[in-house]
Amino acid sequence: MICCLISYDICLICFSEDCINHIPCKDNGAICIQPCSPSFHGETSFVCEERTWQMFTDACANLDVQSLFQPGDTGKYFGSDDLGNSNCQADFSCIIPDILSSPAIPGNIADIVELLKKISLLLSVNVDRGKMQSYSRIANHILNSSVISNWAFVKDRNASSILLDSVNLFAGKLLLKNGSESIQEHFISTKGYSVHKNSSGKSFDFSMEFNNTANITGHVVIPEEELFKLPKTSKAISIAFPTLGAIIETSRLDPVSVNGMVLSVSLPEELLHILLTFEKVNKLENVKAVCVGWHSTERRWDNRACKMKSDNISNVVCICKHHHRTFKSFSILMSPTMLRNAVLDYITRVGLGLSIFSLVLCLIIETVVWHHVTKTEITYMRHFCLVNIATSLLVADVLFILAAIVHNAALNYKLCVAATFFLHFFYLALFFWMFTLGLLILYGLLFIFFKITKSAFITAAFFIGYGCPLVISILTVAITVPKNGYLRTGGCWLNWYETKALLAFVVPALSIIVVNVVVVVVVVVKTGRSSVGEGCKSQDLSSMIRISKNVALLTPLLGLTWGFGLATIVDSRSLAFHVTFALLNAFQVNSLRLGIVVNSDG
Repeated sequence: MICCLISYDICLICFSEDCINHIPCKDNGAICIQPCSPSFHGETSFVCEERTWQMFTDACANLDVQSLFQPGDTGKYFGSDDLGNSNCQADFSCIIPDILSSPAIPGNIADIVELLKKISLLLSVNVDRGKMQSYSRIANHILNSSVISNWAFVKDRNASSILLDSVNLFAGKLLLKNGSESIQEHFISTKGYSVHKNSSGKSFDFSMEFNNTANITGHVVIPEEELFKLPKTSKAISIAFPTLGAIIETSRLDPVSVNGMVLSVSLPEELLHILLTFEKVNKLENVKAVCVGWHSTERRWDNRACKMKSDNISNVVCICKHHHRTFKSFSILMSPTMLRNAVLDYITRVGLGLSIFSLVLCLIIETVVWHHVTKTEITYMRHFCLVNIATSLLVADVLFILAAIVHNAALNYKLCVAATFFLHFFYLALFFWMFTLGLLILYGLLFIFFKITKSAFITAAFFIGYGCPLVISILTVAITVPKNGYLRTGGCWLNWYETKALLAFVVPALSIIVVNVVVVVVVVVKTGRSSVGEGCKSQDLSSMIRISKNVALLTPLLGLTWGFGLATIVDSRSLAFHVTFALLNAFQVNSLRLGIVVNSDG
């Protein structure tokens, strides 16, 4: 085995046959590269997971794309840039036997995607029926439902997106003979019509094979009022992909699943809105469908492109906005994180209402009794922390509502980013003020002869309570937004599956909970050793015990609440986790109010 260290962490790259000889590996994350068999070129890589080598990418291929397609003098079939004078027919059908005879393994899939991309970029002039048929047959070979699982090991995770863009570009140049065209393969179908302002509305109807046992349908309708915008006769092209949604899902880490065929359109720029009907693949009553468009620049599904018109157990009707550079392909998602359950919706609404009401009541109580309960420095500091905890959670609850409105209204992406940023900041502030409260206890118990002034405490408390969350929130945005990995799919909140941005909330929050639990234990041990008649220290000790009651009450409940919040991510299909999280989220603020009322005696 030959190994090399590629960074300062544990990650190793090893060139060996051990990864296929069932020899256990030692270092999780280590990579083993295995050369292909003599009849193939490329290599296969394996990653060490739980002491076992697991296949990661497979670039073994027996196709030679460079020989199949090489404009100039060296191509096997395309001998020049001018197809009319090349060694291949004008429809390049002569390369099809080589393509179809090759197995649709990951390495060949990658090469075929690259081939289709080159054809789209260099040979998309005068795309007639013959060219489109040849192109569709090549694409159909790697869109077959039997090879979907192979896409998981294609080296370029964006290969499915590149394929979609290439097909859309090539099909958009299709010439229409006698005003219409229809080219059908098992797993890709292309239709085109001439349209003009006096048309009564055009529709594209597709019924295609999804797998060996089921067919699904899709419909694209251009409304009459949209066609009226056309200044002259134009063409409208639509392409249907019954399996591409599953392929995109297989190629990516995001678990949201496409629940219908992918429908692409190539329309004149004047046509902005279209009506699409998708038949659901999985017809489940308890799962909400989401209308989405494929953002070709950011390479992700985006719910801002569409809004839902109707949704039943079998079909979803979407109204989508077409943009020739951004949104040309559309589908529906079945998101397991968006459980459609009346009980959960009711608990969330009622719980959020109770939460906001209780927090406002907390702050009113504090305002009324403030002068009576802040007579000493210790009690002032305690109630100062409690007020900021209540304020942070109140603002976070209001922002939660605003984030839901921004998401549901499919408003600007930047608004969703802004809502998520402030939601992240104020939820973190809640925990860092809890941390400040814990530090206050340690100060009172361990630094008896060291007195801190109010101004020094307020400065330090604001730095910890709001400064640290601000730094973490800004860093999270700065690191993940350029990678298009700040927001989760289907909501205005931190991403988990692609960039793990949510760790910027989970790690600090759970760490603070652990620290505060330790603080409570220290208080129990310290007060247990103290005598009852310690004179001058009795008042401060009594104050420390009151603060400890706040921390002891809030810390386990916050830990449980956000523990179940994390569980909803790990097992997002579990209704029990969602309901428990919603209930605890409502009751944690009532416990905060109880903590203020119980300890309002100074």
